[in-house]
Amino acid sequence: MPTPVLLSRGLDPVLGIFTGFFAYYLHETHPRTAPPPDKRLAALVQWKWEKWKREREEKLDALERGAEESSRVVS
Repeated sequence: MPTPVLLSRGLDPVLGIFTGFFAYYLHETHPRTAPPPDKRLAALVQWKWEKWKREREEKLDALERGAEESSRVVS
């Protein structure tokens, strides 16, 4: 039995992705369902990006300090 399709095998996934993005957009912008500004996706992604950069800098600084200490011991 062939698999049922709505429009075509290639267009159905595109339609599904578009519908999902559109539903999310409506959820974020509708006045009754909109989350507060600090809980929106853009703010959360920005927070996560800043956290990742800060942790990366701390890790690189620790590695740099360790390399400096090991070079002092060798000298």
